[in-house]
Amino acid sequence: MDNEVKQETIPPYIPRDDTVTLIDLCSSDDDSDVEEHVAERRYNSVNPVVGAKRGRDTTSSAALDKNNAKKTTTTMVEGELAVVLPEGFDQSIPPPVNLTHAFTADPCSNNVFSNMPSGRVGSCKQFWKAGDYEGAPGGNWDLSSGGFDHVRVHPKFLHSNATSHKWALGAFAELLDNALDEVASGATYVNVDMLENKKEGNRMLLIEDNGGGMDPEKMRQCMSLGYSAKSKLANTIGQYGNGFKTSTMRLGADVIVFSRCPGKDGKSSTQSIGLLSYTFLRSTGKEDIVVPMLDYEKRDHEWSKIVRSSLSDWDKNVKTIIQWSPFSSEEDLLRQFGLMKDCGTRIIIYNLWEDDHGLLELDFDADPHDIQLRGVNRDEKNIKMAAQFPNSRHFLTFKHSLRSYVSILYLRIPPAFRIILRGKDVEHHNIVNDMMQTEQITYRPQYGADSYVKDSNMSAVVVLGFVKDAKHHVDVQGFNVYHKNRLIKPFWRIWNAAGSDGRGVIGVLEANFVEPAHDKQGFERTTVLSRLETRLVQMQKIYWSTNCHKIGYAPRRYKPGNGYSHRDTSPENDPEGFSPSGVKTRASDKFYSSSYPSHHKGDNGVSGKDSSMYLQEELRREKERSKALEDEVNLAREKIEEMSKEQENLIEIFTEERDRRDGEEESLRRKLEEASNTIEELLNKIRKLEDSKGSSWRR
Repeated sequence: MDNEVKQETIPPYIPRDDTVTLIDLCSSDDDSDVEEHVAERRYNSVNPVVGAKRGRDTTSSAALDKNNAKKTTTTMVEGELAVVLPEGFDQSIPPPVNLTHAFTADPCSNNVFSNMPSGRVGSCKQFWKAGDYEGAPGGNWDLSSGGFDHVRVHPKFLHSNATSHKWALGAFAELLDNALDEVASGATYVNVDMLENKKEGNRMLLIEDNGGGMDPEKMRQCMSLGYSAKSKLANTIGQYGNGFKTSTMRLGADVIVFSRCPGKDGKSSTQSIGLLSYTFLRSTGKEDIVVPMLDYEKRDHEWSKIVRSSLSDWDKNVKTIIQWSPFSSEEDLLRQFGLMKDCGTRIIIYNLWEDDHGLLELDFDADPHDIQLRGVNRDEKNIKMAAQFPNSRHFLTFKHSLRSYVSILYLRIPPAFRIILRGKDVEHHNIVNDMMQTEQITYRPQYGADSYVKDSNMSAVVVLGFVKDAKHHVDVQGFNVYHKNRLIKPFWRIWNAAGSDGRGVIGVLEANFVEPAHDKQGFERTTVLSRLETRLVQMQKIYWSTNCHKIGYAPRRYKPGNGYSHRDTSPENDPEGFSPSGVKTRASDKFYSSSYPSHHKGDNGVSGKDSSMYLQEELRREKERSKALEDEVNLAREKIEEMSKEQENLIEIFTEERDRRDGEEESLRRKLEEASNTIEELLNKIRKLEDSKGSSWRR
């Protein structure tokens, strides 16, 4: 659908020096508020290096400050982000460049001209090497923002920030989190697909949803570093304001975002386009992270430009986006909004990263309905095993298959919400359905003195059991640990026992009392997490030693004291001691046992009353020991009875099997005898025929 763009009438624009406008996005010091200002930078009309700054002439600068003493150079505008324009942004064909000073060699290219600011020449295609470059040499820094010194964010920070995602599928999860958070705004689906870049002839990624979209202010917050409005909202996954930037940069060098937001509270509907291009920043030698953006507003059923400074600056943004994006014209850009309805967000990631062999890191060809990873995450042996053991499929394939990983990414999916991957819905899967002989244990965390407790009543229900393929002795084990419905640690293997101990035991829990790391692929190492890990190891050991014989392993030595006596507490939470026999020992008992001597003598000054108390205490403790021994005997008796029943069952099975084999053997014997008789009869007939033929011949 083509969209008409209404030309907006604006006051005459009088150019002053060579002032240009760009969106310059830096991180906010405060996660709750972002200072947003509109600033103007002035540059000399002649600059031989794109993005480099010449030293300012003190005389001309003083004159300029004097002339503009009564003019506002920095305006605080509510709802807008900083607008700062580095030089050279409006130059589609850059001026001559001094190669010895302006650009350094690209570590991923041997072309001496690879770093000239022209198109995409020299862009590194391998993610882990893309940060090895230097921008143009910086001259004296401008004192903008009302005369304050300010920290600049170099484009290399985009890359180094994205290296928090060691695993590419974790970057997909961040983008899916954003879409799932849009359920509150009416989203019913998120679609992940592959697109063809007609302009460059390569492949791109598409992530789109039909949520509430982003107005121009929210779009700028999305592109900003460290801003998150969701950190204060309940039931939302995002909290650091960093996920969009790190995830898109981990998957590809460039991203363009289209978002349409319906009008609310008397406001008009808007649609915005934003380009975050590492290729653009790198190739033009920018020293700041600049993001060209276009905003439109719906007026009288037509879309009109929202011009923030001048039409000249608008045209510069359009030209830059067209030059560095997969689209060839403004009409082509606006056509993307025709692919969405009244609202939604459409994210296109392009210039996808390649591996050391020149192939895309993402494999679109292995499965037409999946996106998979090449390299170390892909294990062909596990892929074959997944076909053989379907209940262990997610454990064996989640590291390289996006479809497998996304199916277990959320503990619960909102009703009627769809996750579509390359034209086919992802079927939500609960790992509990892969278990047998399950048990549930409630774990209540204990917080240290240095821990901030949000809710002291928090707990986690741990469901653990054997995977249904455990009888085949497949090495599958670990806990899926969720936080606020989101999988943080998939199949967390915490018990690395020698031999086969622990095999087949898997578990699921939602631990909202531990904080995830920034990449949401692990937890912050805290005392609370350490105690949880210790308790999970204990749970797995107890479950394994109690039940391993049921799946064909040799019985382990049973320790009564390791039973699930503390189903509602962690070991650290238990204020009372725990004896090896399974009987709790009060602190007073420990005191008595350490206070009284082991040998009592009548001449040591101890009174008869004290002696009587001592004897009574000894008697009481002896009764407790007898009771503990009786409990152990009862437990042992129950274990023996259980083993006797199992032995009887096995004997019965062996007897039935022996009877069956005896019957089969007798049947085969009869058949063999019948066959022998039949053969003998046939031989007799043959002999008779031969005799009759011989007598006929003699005649």
